[in-house]
Amino acid sequence: MPISFFEIRVCLSCRLRYPIAGEHSFSSRCPHCLGETEVVLTKQIDTEKMPTEIKATDHSRLTVLLDNIRSAWNVGSILRSADGFGFEHAYFCGITPSPKNEAVTKTSLGAENFVTWSEHKNAVELIQELKEDGWKIYALEETKKATDIRNLKLSQKGKAVLILGSEVTGVDPDLLQLADEIVSIPMQGGKRSFNVSVAFAIAAYALKYGTKKATPISKTKPRTTSVR
Repeated sequence: MPISFFEIRVCLSCRLRYPIAGEHSFSSRCPHCLGETEVVLTKQIDTEKMPTEIKATDHSRLTVLLDNIRSAWNVGSILRSADGFGFEHAYFCGITPSPKNEAVTKTSLGAENFVTWSEHKNAVELIQELKEDGWKIYALEETKKATDIRNLKLSQKGKAVLILGSEVTGVDPDLLQLADEIVSIPMQGGKRSFNVSVAFAIAAYALKYGTKKATPISKTKPRTTSVR
């Protein structure tokens, strides 16, 4: 459950400053040097949800499909972001761990209670069914056919599924064939990919709130990214 307050403590020996949340069961000793600490601030937390001033697009339903993502920590992080962006459902496919896994729930921090979810062995068969039911399918992957996510044009109403694939091999080629649109995220640095949970948050924002065509940071054409 959400915490209602936290303390800020400072070590009297090494001066480490750190927070302790809620009705903690931890010692008041410094976690760095085990010295004595003192409370320098106690903060009450307003748990009432603040209204957003960001206007979302008129998509009535957004869902995410995670296919063969190995890391439970990544899955939990994605689930938490999915809740924050108003996604209604998460499909866990292949070997992707679900909230039945404790490592997922440690990272999702209860988001599984707000985003419904289901487990499926075969993502290709699931996507075929969803397409027949009128869902528009987006796949996040680097391919020659991918659309720069900054140029993504969304229909104003409808049902959308965002697919993310394996951190190592990417989105299943058969899922890419079934996708209505493949999107990629431009990168400026030396690496070729974002962490899959970070990539999801970027793509989820684009789906939820829309995008505007952006000017590249430099004259060099930005590379697009795969999700790893």
